[in-house]
Amino acid sequence: MKTSLILLPLLFVAAVFSPANAANPPNVIYILADDLGYGDLSCYGQTHFQTPNIDALAKRGMKFTQHYSGSTVCAPSRCALLTGNHIGHAPVRGNSELMPEGQQPMPADTFTMAHMLQKAGYKTGLFGKWGLGAPGTVSEPMKMGFDRFYGYNCQRQAHHYYPYFLWNDHQREMLWGNFGLETEDYAPHLIQEQTLDFIEANKDQPFFCFYALVQPHAEMFAPEETLAKYRGKFQPEKPYEGTDEGPKFRKSAYGSQSEPRAAFAAMVEIMDQDVGELVAKLEELGIDDNTLIIFTSDNGPHTEGGHDPQYFNSNGYGRGFKRDLYEGGIHVPMIATWPGKIAAGSQSDHLSAFWDVLPTVAELAGVSAPDNIDGVSFLPTLLGNEDQAEHDYLYWEFHEKKGRAAIRQGNWKGVRYNVSVDPDSPIELYDLSSDPGETTNVAEQHPEIAARLSQQLKEARTESPLPRFNFPGKRK
Repeated sequence: MKTSLILLPLLFVAAVFSPANAANPPNVIYILADDLGYGDLSCYGQTHFQTPNIDALAKRGMKFTQHYSGSTVCAPSRCALLTGNHIGHAPVRGNSELMPEGQQPMPADTFTMAHMLQKAGYKTGLFGKWGLGAPGTVSEPMKMGFDRFYGYNCQRQAHHYYPYFLWNDHQREMLWGNFGLETEDYAPHLIQEQTLDFIEANKDQPFFCFYALVQPHAEMFAPEETLAKYRGKFQPEKPYEGTDEGPKFRKSAYGSQSEPRAAFAAMVEIMDQDVGELVAKLEELGIDDNTLIIFTSDNGPHTEGGHDPQYFNSNGYGRGFKRDLYEGGIHVPMIATWPGKIAAGSQSDHLSAFWDVLPTVAELAGVSAPDNIDGVSFLPTLLGNEDQAEHDYLYWEFHEKKGRAAIRQGNWKGVRYNVSVDPDSPIELYDLSSDPGETTNVAEQHPEIAARLSQQLKEARTESPLPRFNFPGKRK
């Protein structure tokens, strides 16, 4: 492991993982919402609409209050999750587009959480959005440890809920009902069907299901039967004028939406219903008590396609949104449930991030995590054990918007903006214990802490072989 840890005595967990059940390791379902904010679930304070099925996960499991995404945008957040490394060490550190379809691939020798579980005898499936390697590159899903893939390879194309095609393993599945202006096939419904089919097909063996939802990212589209429930409830609506024809139609630019607030609530409802169906499927198959479910979001709430996160208080008490390294951009909800193992209705303020999932799952599966990763298993927290290893710090960087970097150490949060244009840009310092909204910069009052975090910001990262993922270097 990398040296960003304070190691506490680890509790022996043989009572849970005895030889008797080592042959039957738990299934793992990781549900990743797209741009869902900390405040977008009713169990985390949302009042404009309800999320009863996700709330039920929290009631039967553990709600985390201090969990962080891998990054403030899609691709690097997923890379941190799958590799166990924070963005100062991960191979993909930002959204980097390839044309006509896809994003920057991970190197061919990247070892992912899916590879690890494959080797442990798990069947592995990815359903939803990939964004970590264009078709034909060395980093397609099925070259990165997944036995099954259904959904979008490209995150630009995942902007659209009525796409022209989805990927079915290695083949494009054409959705002819979506050509022209037609809206016959709502992609989340198709992805949900394939997810449930995968779970049923693998009910008699351990499986890893990475359910990478596309909701509630822009564009703001939902089928009429769900949208109608919210029509007129969030007045006044602010219509969004998007792209409804021409060469970019359903290829990258968002479509128009006259009722974006109603559409957002409808999209979250569909996501919530899908989670409820998934849990019901596990119960129907009799495997719910041997399945760990983790639900979270890839970054903070977006401000695109007409979405109004301020109206919905989507970032909770946090400052900023997607693409910020303030709390609103990276502090995300996380819920974990495993009946009989995780205490029902429990809550944890353990400080954790996406790169911790890989070592946690490794411990669950009874295998060793790769050496030299940043992640720390939070299995002791899940099981209610007191001796949990803690991070020395958490680190993030972002290579757009003139460059940004942030670090959290205990309750102290250091943030630097304009890093690419000014390598010595001043650090902002916040005490999250008294100022979770990051409203008051206290760097001048605590110069020794500001200096320490400034130095750690420099030491936390290694240079990327890709210049676009390094500082300095002017970027828009």
